[in-house]
Amino acid sequence: MMKLSQNTLFRLVSCLCFTAFLFGCKDKATNTGEEAKAKRPNIVFILADDLGAHDLSFTGSKYYETPNIDALASEGVEFSQGYAAAQVCSPSRASILTGQYTPRHGVTDWIGAASGEDWAEHYNSKIMPPEYSHYIPEERVTIAEALKEGGYKTFFAGKWHVGDEPYAPENNGFDINIGGWEVGGPKGGYYAPWRNPKLDYKYEGENLTKRLALETADFITENKDQPFFALLSFYAVHGPIETTEVKWNKYRDKAEAQGIPDSGFVMERNLPIRTVQDNPIYAGLIESMDDAIGVVLEKLKELGLDKNTIIVFTSDNGGVASGDAFSTTNYPLRGGKGYQWEGGIREPYLIKAPMIKDAPNVVDYPVSGIDFYPTLLELTGVSKPQDQIIDGVSLVPLLKGESLNKRSLYWHYPHYGNQGGEPVSIIRKENWKLIHYWEDSRNELYNLETDLGETKNLSEENEEVTKKLVDELFEFLENVDAKFPEQNSTYDDNKAKKQYENRKSNMMKRLEDQRKEFLSKDFDPKNNWYDSSLTKD
Repeated sequence: MMKLSQNTLFRLVSCLCFTAFLFGCKDKATNTGEEAKAKRPNIVFILADDLGAHDLSFTGSKYYETPNIDALASEGVEFSQGYAAAQVCSPSRASILTGQYTPRHGVTDWIGAASGEDWAEHYNSKIMPPEYSHYIPEERVTIAEALKEGGYKTFFAGKWHVGDEPYAPENNGFDINIGGWEVGGPKGGYYAPWRNPKLDYKYEGENLTKRLALETADFITENKDQPFFALLSFYAVHGPIETTEVKWNKYRDKAEAQGIPDSGFVMERNLPIRTVQDNPIYAGLIESMDDAIGVVLEKLKELGLDKNTIIVFTSDNGGVASGDAFSTTNYPLRGGKGYQWEGGIREPYLIKAPMIKDAPNVVDYPVSGIDFYPTLLELTGVSKPQDQIIDGVSLVPLLKGESLNKRSLYWHYPHYGNQGGEPVSIIRKENWKLIHYWEDSRNELYNLETDLGETKNLSEENEEVTKKLVDELFEFLENVDAKFPEQNSTYDDNKAKKQYENRKSNMMKRLEDQRKEFLSKDFDPKNNWYDSSLTKD
């Protein structure tokens, strides 16, 4: 064995120590060392489907009850002007995952909607919606891929609806996928037997919403010793709306105690729209989701992870006031899911980042679903992908009680919503909101500070403001290579007028009759979907 002199041994030890110091600095700087990774915060991102801005107790509902979400709001930061990136689900979800505006990633409508000539064959509309991407482009780095690269274990549960195979969650950065596939709603309903190739039920009557929460809690338990990112993407509260008999009874009685108005609908521009929150089935579905969120929050506390776990809660678009199940009202906001008004895009928007001390409870700064991506990467110390444009901004300064520069927000939805919305592009700049309609190039201009319900179009009396906003909006659309609708040569104006009158009379009556049926003491769902003896809730 070779003998080393004392001087040589000293130099060798010094070199090794310096090398270790360098590697330690590198780990600390890049947050890739084991010690650094152990200190990284976990993330639980909770995404509701079709939940309106005022569908929660803490946002003003006197009918729905959401104690667990309310508690989360009291512990975190509520962004009172939170927006989805689109008025329908798939584009909004793709924007959360990529940090990009919808025309930049290309998913501009809910995946499965017709477009172009396929649309014209079935729908009598003035224009034909353009083609759109049916998946997140492969070259985009999702937030799950970025976090996975940064050392996070990644998990997805629930609604996906941003691409069929091979564009499923497993191919977009998620190590585990529970229940996420191509569809936008809970096939078979919320109570087993449901139909989902990525999640089998355990017993007849099992509650899908609670099952997704339990799967998420199990993932958290199994990965408590490493940083994790769990995206719990509920199918709730998308139709078909269902609840248990116990919850239906509770909310039917509550509606009666509060006083049931004679009518619950008025005619919006294209469809009837709900004006009152008194649907006991929908209320029960909301409470079931809140119960499920409680399961996850309790697990974090039980494991002592709540002090090092970032929690996000939001929705993908406004509450369904028209179309689908006509479930709720977003009043005082106008419209709902699919609509261009605030009811279609305003959302509950919560971030709890316990590592930030003395965070404000409420932030009154307009934020969007595109902002979650850069915010979570900054909070975790994970680097942004170098070659990907991120349209969102990090909200960390706002979480710290600091300020951000003013900016404009944009929306591009050149499609028709099933719920009555029209093909539009939108810009919000400070308190001004401009909506550009693609059917006839008209504009609506609203001052959201004085007219949150968007009742008075100010475009004609503010021509200079309107022109500046239109110019800025069009410049944005050009920069992101947005696609636009084309004229429909088969459009029949007389047919359209007859269709409108039918919706105004026959549909309105049917909806009022259904509303009264749901609130009747003799209501019979004619199946066992709300049999609480089966659901074990």
